Amino acid sequence: MIKLFKNRWFLVTILALTWGSSFILIKKTLVAFSPYEIGAIRVAVSGIILAFLGVPAIRKMPLKTLFWVAVAGFFGNFSPMFLFPIAQQKVSSSLAGILDSLVPIFVLIFGFFFFGIRSKLSQVLGAIIGFIGAASLIFFSEANTEGSQFWYAMLIVLAGGSYAMNALVIKEKIPGLTSIDLTAAVFTFWAVPSLVILYFTGIFENFEMTPERSEALGYLSFLTIFGTAIAMLLYYKLIQNTTPVFASSVSYLLPVVAVIWGVLDGEKFSFWYILGGLLILIGIYLIREKKVNPKLVQR
Repeated sequence: MIKLFKNRWFLVTILALTWGSSFILIKKTLVAFSPYEIGAIRVAVSGIILAFLGVPAIRKMPLKTLFWVAVAGFFGNFSPMFLFPIAQQKVSSSLAGILDSLVPIFVLIFGFFFFGIRSKLSQVLGAIIGFIGAASLIFFSEANTEGSQFWYAMLIVLAGGSYAMNALVIKEKIPGLTSIDLTAAVFTFWAVPSLVILYFTGIFENFEMTPERSEALGYLSFLTIFGTAIAMLLYYKLIQNTTPVFASSVSYLLPVVAVIWGVLDGEKFSFWYILGGLLILIGIYLIREKKVNPKLVQR
């Protein structure tokens, strides 16, 4: 079993199934919780659970390392947890899953502009094709039926960019930490502001356990434990053992899982989902790494 968790394709598959299911879980949780409650609970509970590992890890970190851990946590463990539920108030779980597959394209772009990682012409072409696919999805799907929904869809795109920056910071700035210490540290660090946000939502004063909220709490618990804490641990391990571009290749399978859940839940599935999703996947295929970039695997 331990050998399985060292296999990069096994990790990619587990992450795709877990994160691909997170969009429908967010949708079900939004029935009884606000987006800010969902985001804050996911981060705060994960941080509290992992604090016994996170506090010692933070204490032994040099200040510079702690800075980059905080930056990585903001982009990968904090802001997306709020962006997705805010967006999914207006955007279907299927569309959210497809748009989230833009992560490898953002890795390519941010890697070039912020970390000097050069790309091949085919990879640049892949990025362009991927963004054309995303644009067709946003402009021709239900995300553009009302003016306000366009901006909610853009929050999903922003979250994808945030995940990409997270992957690059981890690989380029803090490659020496173990995946366990890194996961525990980032959640412990960002648990504090999350608890503050949770307090101001009024959940502690106004919480009332109704059948509707009880069911939503079950979805939120699964989302927090498996879709947040455990999934991020596996993702960080994958980034450190491979490259940010390979780790983000989970985006090949993630939208398929998200769409299947959406269709089973009665969501509309249109031609634009197929066209836009296909263009994004073609773009991801073109930017894949045939050979490992030596710059990205130095320890």
